[in-house]
Amino acid sequence: MILIYILGGVLSLLLATGLTPLVKKFAVKVGAVDVPNARKVHTRIMPRMGGLAIYAAFVLTLLGFMLVAPDTLFGSTRSASLVKSLLAGGTIIVLIGALDDRFELSAKVKLVGQIIAACVVVFGFGLKVDFINVPFGDQYVNFDAWIAIPVTIFWIVGVTNAINLIDGLDGLAAGVSGISIATLLVMAVIMGNPAVILLCSILLGCVVGFLFFNFHPARIFMGDSGSLFLGFSLAVISLLGFKQVAIVSFITPLLIIGVPLSDTFFAIVRRALQKKPIFAPDKGHLHHCLRELGFSHRQTVLIIYGIAAFFGMLAVIQSIAASHDATWVTFVVICVLLVSLQLGAEVIGIVSKTKRPMLSMIHRIRVKVNANSRSE
Repeated sequence: MILIYILGGVLSLLLATGLTPLVKKFAVKVGAVDVPNARKVHTRIMPRMGGLAIYAAFVLTLLGFMLVAPDTLFGSTRSASLVKSLLAGGTIIVLIGALDDRFELSAKVKLVGQIIAACVVVFGFGLKVDFINVPFGDQYVNFDAWIAIPVTIFWIVGVTNAINLIDGLDGLAAGVSGISIATLLVMAVIMGNPAVILLCSILLGCVVGFLFFNFHPARIFMGDSGSLFLGFSLAVISLLGFKQVAIVSFITPLLIIGVPLSDTFFAIVRRALQKKPIFAPDKGHLHHCLRELGFSHRQTVLIIYGIAAFFGMLAVIQSIAASHDATWVTFVVICVLLVSLQLGAEVIGIVSKTKRPMLSMIHRIRVKVNANSRSE
């Protein structure tokens, strides 16, 4: 079985590597290019629609395994539904993203497309959040259909857009998505879920193959066709964390995609404080703030990779602790997460450049301690 997973990752990597130059030529031919403007970091016209290479490599590899792989990989009803929902909903998402890469669709049109794709997952294949287990203890919160359906759709659409929002630097969205997929892969191995292991292996191979052309200096952008597809895939696969394995609390899926979700959350807070529309574009995202601090393009991306890996590590620790009823670990993880988010936001200035309550408190404590030590 291990060889099958490795083979899936290697095949998808090779396919993505081979397909990306072809997609690049296609993007230029049809005029799917990204023109620099005041909000963007790049300074020259770049082909986008690179997500088509990721999608094609994923679908081709997955279909190949569905034809030749043992029934044990996709034998269960839920595993089969997961695969079919990814293919059906993912195709809708990629089409919407590709059209946006070429024609720049309105936000409303893209949102409608994302909701349709989410509805395909929920109504077409019956995947939804029926219950979650709370972080402390063994209690479960059961959802009736009238709650489960909108919660699931909101989750899928939210995660899909969160990945799209961080796609601002070469290799950023692809790398962060890859780290999230790798985290899901580790958790699937721990939980012993063959279908999810294979899906994550294939998807991770696609991302790595594309990154050869997308890491700084990029030769092609993934565009909305890529960021939306990766976000959608993460959202659907991470539904595993809500239902498939009951030992995982609702915190874990949030940690897996912690970087895009936290960046989105801080963007909403920042715009609310500045009395701007929530969906108004700005240059206050995580990668913009790090660049303002003097980090190079490549350094900024690597720092965010490190943050994503930190979130992924917390997710794995949380899931292992939950499986052993170590609720105190969950408490520690939550505390570390909250403190890290607040301190990081203040140091980077992602919400406000002037209001930094925790840093101010730490400074006052240090001044008081130094004063006391000098008086002694």
